Amino acid sequence: MITKTNFKQTKYSLHALIGLVTISLLASCSSTGRYQQHKDSTPTRLPTQAEQKDAIARAEPYSRGGNKDYQVLGKHYKVLTDTNGFEQEGIASWYGEKFHGHLTSNGEIYDMYAMSAAHKSLPLPTYLKVTNLVNNKSVIVRVNDRGPFHQSRIIDLSYSAAYKLDMLKTGTAKVKITAITDFSPKKAQKEKQQSSQASINSTYIQVFATSKVEVAQSTAAKLTKQYNQTVKYPEHQGIYRIQIGPINNLTTLNKLLKSLKENGYPSAYPRQTVL
Repeated sequence: MITKTNFKQTKYSLHALIGLVTISLLASCSSTGRYQQHKDSTPTRLPTQAEQKDAIARAEPYSRGGNKDYQVLGKHYKVLTDTNGFEQEGIASWYGEKFHGHLTSNGEIYDMYAMSAAHKSLPLPTYLKVTNLVNNKSVIVRVNDRGPFHQSRIIDLSYSAAYKLDMLKTGTAKVKITAITDFSPKKAQKEKQQSSQASINSTYIQVFATSKVEVAQSTAAKLTKQYNQTVKYPEHQGIYRIQIGPINNLTTLNKLLKSLKENGYPSAYPRQTVL
């Protein structure tokens, strides 16, 4: 038999549970106990050519979830209702393996190989053009998550988006983000062409860097013989960067990167430009 007192307690418990679930979804880019990994990690493979294609901007109704004002870690956030003319400059970061397969703030599943992003105040979904202000590379992403809940950062990008912007090694980059609100075919084609012109098909693997030319020379010779690949060690400001490539085949690139990491070069990473 349920008494009036027990009924009230059950009602309050359900409200508390719903509140906790909502906050958990909103804070999907922050560290919580629902993830298997304590810290985020780099995926074991690079994005395929198909996974590097820009998101196709189109008119969509806003999601039922994730579009109300909210609070995370004691701070209140107000969700915008209009994105016309929205532009912002600041620091971008990216999130990967730890969050892959978990719910985003609007109830979708996070796919680190999709062209998506998280933003603290833009309505979900919003399409953005993101430009790396250091190398002028750009991508088009679909915002479907909240974050990053880090004071100095304005956007969290998926792994594929970060790779295309060539920011994996640094982890962060100075970017400009612009909301896409014109979904006419002509405008969409122009954005796609601009993004494609900024991308580079050839990829290098940077093995490591050293200030000693003798170490760079001997390592380059060793890796050339071991992997039968072109290995260079360009110098910039007294630092020699041992680099393998260019490599145009993604399967070869992934296998080579995996082998390097397993054979004494755990910090090896892909990059799309020399130096």
